Amino acid sequence: MPLPHVNAATSKLSPSRPLSTEQTALLQEVLSFCSDHLDDQSALLVIEGAAGTGKSVVLNAIFNTIQTRARSRNPADPLSGTRNALLVNHPEMLKLYRNIAAKIPALKKADFERPTTFINRLHKSDSHADIVLVDEAHLLLTRPDRYNHFKQQNHLEEILELARVVIIVFDPLQVLKFKSHWSTTMLDEFRKGHPTKTLHLTTQFRVGSGPAVRHWLDALAEGQILPCPLDPKFDLRIYDDCAQLYEDLQTRNREVGLCRLLSTYDYPYRLDGEDHFIKEGRFRLRWDRSKPDEKLPWAERPDTIDEVGSVYTIQGFDLNYAGVILGPSLSYDAATDSIRVDPSRYEDSAAFQGRDGIAAPEKAKERVILNALNVLLTRGMNGLYLYAHDPALRKRLLNSRIDIQND
Repeated sequence: MPLPHVNAATSKLSPSRPLSTEQTALLQEVLSFCSDHLDDQSALLVIEGAAGTGKSVVLNAIFNTIQTRARSRNPADPLSGTRNALLVNHPEMLKLYRNIAAKIPALKKADFERPTTFINRLHKSDSHADIVLVDEAHLLLTRPDRYNHFKQQNHLEEILELARVVIIVFDPLQVLKFKSHWSTTMLDEFRKGHPTKTLHLTTQFRVGSGPAVRHWLDALAEGQILPCPLDPKFDLRIYDDCAQLYEDLQTRNREVGLCRLLSTYDYPYRLDGEDHFIKEGRFRLRWDRSKPDEKLPWAERPDTIDEVGSVYTIQGFDLNYAGVILGPSLSYDAATDSIRVDPSRYEDSAAFQGRDGIAAPEKAKERVILNALNVLLTRGMNGLYLYAHDPALRKRLLNSRIDIQND
């Protein structure tokens, strides 16, 4: 039987978890930056790193250290008495942070907010913050969003005006919507005119494979199909039958827990209270259901082994084993021996709303879909089970394993 405390994201993201040498050095640099710029306005520190490099882990450790010192009442400490917050524009991650805060003396649930809530609250009270940390900053809005009650132009711009020091975690390969259409070039514009520093995390902590498999996954997330390596450390399987994939994943889940099935957003889904199903041959399973009142994030709820998760419910989370369905928006292009991306088959219409100001919107749509694929492919720590809707792509992926085994 799996041990719940081992699989719990609250344990993995806890600020009491030991940090690596790289993470510890980064934490110290961030604290020095905060102390050096508390008398400034709008100092910006950017932490960059690919999926699985421990960005959220180190950010929560940084925030715990800052809040411990802020609440220490030590007049000799420049951080004592500071007003600070950690923001994340991801409801599942916000649940996780608040669950952790309930167990950590220096943290309070109120320390964690959605960006729009924070911005509107401070504008209403005409107040400012000292240090603001932003996880998943690539999800910050870059245009007004009436649905989410954001009337200004850009989340980051507003946060910089409301804080002395802003620390953000950023990965341009995880941008998923036009209304949060970030790029490194756009972020560079915010670095101008502000005291700024950029730090990097490079060590991969999630995908437990060797570099050859990680290279194969990186290439696949860009639409390239390379010879697929065998790796005894990582269980990478490609399936011709989605139902068999799901059966194997259920077996794994009974053995070790924290195994979930995911899919690209290529099957109809509506927030109408009804169940919506993904069907592939003899496989049939419902999409994840919106349950905002649930305390646990989607990835940790035991019942979600009976659902198919989307990029929105799994981004930021680890799984022991991930099953991933490559849906109809991804097919095989024999002329280029690569994946063809078809945005017209992508069912997440909200992802493409607000195209004003976006150069080459069709290319931008393809980028969003590939970014979502990148997020899905990098969830599994111990294994990844793949199935493709398109028969030609499915055959090509299966042959990629055969080719290298015959070499």
